[in-house]
Amino acid sequence: MSLRDRVQAALALFPAYLARLGLVDRSKGEEAFDLAVPAMVTGGLRTLLRTADFLMVSIAAGSTAVAALEFGFQYYFIPFGLALALTSGTISVVSRFKGAEDHADANFAIKQSLWLSLLISVPITLGTWEYADAMVGLLANDPETTRLGADYLRVVMLSVVFRFWSMTAARALAGAGDTRTPMYVRLVTLPTNIALNAVLIFGLWVFPELGVVGAAWGTAVANTVAGGAFFAILVSGRWDVTLELGGKQWDWAIATEIVRVALPLAGTRLSRTFGRFPFLFVLGLFGPTVVAAYAIARRVMLLALMPAWGYSTASSTLVGQRLGAGDPDEAAEYGWQTLRIALVTQLLIGAGLFALATPIARAFDPGDLDLTVTFIRVFGLSVAAFSVSRTLRGGLRGAGDTRWPLYGGIVGTYVVRLPLAFVALPVGHVISAGPWALDLALQSFSIGPLTVPAVALGAFTVPGVSFAPGMGWGLLAIFAAILGDMYTRAAINLVRFRSGAWRAYGRPTTAD
Repeated sequence: MSLRDRVQAALALFPAYLARLGLVDRSKGEEAFDLAVPAMVTGGLRTLLRTADFLMVSIAAGSTAVAALEFGFQYYFIPFGLALALTSGTISVVSRFKGAEDHADANFAIKQSLWLSLLISVPITLGTWEYADAMVGLLANDPETTRLGADYLRVVMLSVVFRFWSMTAARALAGAGDTRTPMYVRLVTLPTNIALNAVLIFGLWVFPELGVVGAAWGTAVANTVAGGAFFAILVSGRWDVTLELGGKQWDWAIATEIVRVALPLAGTRLSRTFGRFPFLFVLGLFGPTVVAAYAIARRVMLLALMPAWGYSTASSTLVGQRLGAGDPDEAAEYGWQTLRIALVTQLLIGAGLFALATPIARAFDPGDLDLTVTFIRVFGLSVAAFSVSRTLRGGLRGAGDTRWPLYGGIVGTYVVRLPLAFVALPVGHVISAGPWALDLALQSFSIGPLTVPAVALGAFTVPGVSFAPGMGWGLLAIFAAILGDMYTRAAINLVRFRSGAWRAYGRPTTAD
């Protein structure tokens, strides 16, 4: 028996054991697990890369550089979120076409996604190059953080086109039931990315020491290599889906269906990304040490959340294929079974990271070890909610029903997360300075033993109207904001999937 067969046999023991405990159906659990594991590995490597970036930058340049990396990376999340949305449309359409055994239209959907990705990514790259300083300056409170964050952002955005295509190709393969090929590509490119970042951040061998900008160049080069690898795979014609360069280039019906599925998810991602900016602004008022603690903890906990990404992809594929084949009851059962095994997997890994929070945080040499550990454990309490939210969102995405995850994202971010974050600020007097002004009153306050400058945030105001939301709740409100957001999203996606309204969607149509 080969090593690969032994690994597969060992992994198969997990769903088999859960089936013996009565937690999952063995056949469906094994199918979901087999699809999810490669996606978990891919997502885990990607998150490990981001975590390694923060670890290396923290060691090489300190908390100011970590804060700059966090601010710059938030803007990189905008095209990343758009790419996730577009590729969600791709996996939904490809999986339903594959379920209906319409292989030609499944292939054509990939070509449509490629054109759409070019239309979105090129203007983003050009705009960021021009306005990076102003963009990062909206979040950062000092010139050095702004400069470092803008330098990172300009370089990393050069590879957005390749990032879009890599994600499109990976989701197209997943829609056809192949999550292993994207894993193999990432097993090569992501470690390469980490190695490049290391030599460029620290200036190893013959390379210059570039710090934060080194992380950007390493990521840009690796994204380009991954994009080229996926292009070669799909044009070769040797896989279950193919990118056919010749012939018809556009079909309005397929393009419209991809966009229809993608738009709510784009709204979901963008609402979360844009909602993160004022949240980070509030954190920034507590000082760079707090921002760094949050950034490190978030990267660490994303490792625990990787199973949900894998099971989300599996749920999309399985639900979409069964729905495309005209069996909505089986699609629903696959969705619930995938959620069951996802929750068990997620909680086991989350518990491990929760228990090891202190030694993990210490490895980053944070400015405040206790605060970083606290943030890690707060994120750990959100693991179950993230698993429910993400896995069921995958099922809804596979069915082509993506509006309710958008609603959950909006409510979680703007009704729960941001209001709670704002009440963390100290109470202060606000005076309106004119239409659409932001009023700030300087003062200082304490976070544990640390006294830092802060402001009482006013609001965007119209003439004669202003308010000061700060109630002086401090970091307790920040922790509540993180948890409240996650559990709100989970509840809304759970209610939607249980309703069964998504069953009305079926095989996509074409213009022909």
